[in-house]
Order: sequence, then structure tokens, then C-alpha cells
Amino acid sequence: MEDLNDNKPFIEATTFWDFPKQSYGKPPKGNWRFNGVTPAGVIYNLLKRYTKEGDLIVDPMCGSGTTIDVCKEENRKVIGYDVFPTRSDIIQNDSRKIPLKDNSVDMVFIDSPYGNNIHYSDNPNCIGKISCESEEFYQELEKVSIEIKRILKKDKVVAWVIGDHWRSNSGFIPVGIKIYQMLEKHFIPLDIICLARRNQTSNTPLWKQRAIKNNFYLRGFKYLFIMRKE
Repeated sequence: MEDLNDNKPFIEATTFWDFPKQSYGKPPKGNWRFNGVTPAGVIYNLLKRYTKEGDLIVDPMCGSGTTIDVCKEENRKVIGYDVFPTRSDIIQNDSRKIPLKDNSVDMVFIDSPYGNNIHYSDNPNCIGKISCESEEFYQELEKVSIEIKRILKKDKVVAWVIGDHWRSNSGFIPVGIKIYQMLEKHFIPLDIICLARRNQTSNTPLWKQRAIKNNFYLRGFKYLFIMRKE
């Protein structure tokens, strides 16, 4: 939901978050056309809950730069990395090795690939080129989580967005549950948020008919795992 008085999202009070629009206010935050773009309201809520002005926020997989745009508007310091930068203020870097000092960051936000279901980039090192049916996918994302833990200050928060999969040849793949179990090895869970999925390519009458006819479910939500470094 959006506060019409200042064109900013409300601070969410429940574990169900639904943002009808990808961005809010002016100028836009990120690029709504980008594959897998994060709703700006998600980042806004996390900043208001877990950070203060002047804090340093890092997004290791910055995509179209939504995190950067929200942080700048909310007077947070921000560094955005991506293996395939889409704009000049995103630093090219592989998230498995983040060039920052230990215990130097106040919050990390990451909306990682959910597998190789969509085309994220042309970089051969992109984790999004690995199938979520492969154990390698989870091993590589664990390397990212270890780096996040290293750079986070004590008691600070990582917020990780991830979704599940359903594929016609293999059925349901609980990607989110596997990532949660991996993160729990390195962080203390604070909460799990359900993010309503909007504007995905499967959100059409044709796909809804296929889901009913072939007895499967379209993905209606993503997970937002909020965890704290000990």
C-alpha cells in the first residue's frame, strides 16, 4: 500500500506484503522492465525497520538499481554490485567475493536468482545460469551468504528475497525452503515475509487455465527472509 500524503509506502505491520506497483513516487526506483525486479516498497520498509540515516546498505545483486535509488532518497549510504551492471552507479563484481572489510556494513539486501528460469545476464559466471535442480546452485548461493555474514556488523540484518519453482518435467522445487535452511546455518532468523508476486509472465488467463487443467499451481508469492548476524 502507498501513503497518498507523501507518495511513499506504508510501514507494513503484518507478514504479508503486497505492492501493486514496482516503484513509488518520483523519480522511479529501479526499472520495472528488468527481469526479476524488486518492488521498491520492500526495500523502503526494510530501511525504516532496520536502519537509520547514514547507515551503509549493500546489495550484492543490484539488478536495475532499485536498492540504490531507495537508499539515496532515504539518506542511506549504499553500494550496489552486480556481475552484469545495468547502469554506471552499479559496480561490476561477483557476489561470491565482496570487496569490503569485515564487519563494515549495516544491512544487506539481496534478491537472488531462483534458478535459471529467466535470463538475468550474459555473464558466464552468473549464478542465474545454474538450474535450481542442481546442488551446485545452492552451494554457490551459500558462498554469497558467507560473504554477506563476513561484511555485516554484529547484530545487523540481511534480507533475502527468493522464490520457489514448478517445472513440467520435475514438478515442485522448494527453492525457498532450501535457501532458508542454508541461511539458518549462518544467521539467526527474525521473520519470514510473504511477498505477493505481480506482473509475472504467467499471470494471464491462458496460464491460469493450464494450471487448473494440468493440476499445478502458479507461483503466487516469494519469500523475504529477514535474519540477523550473531
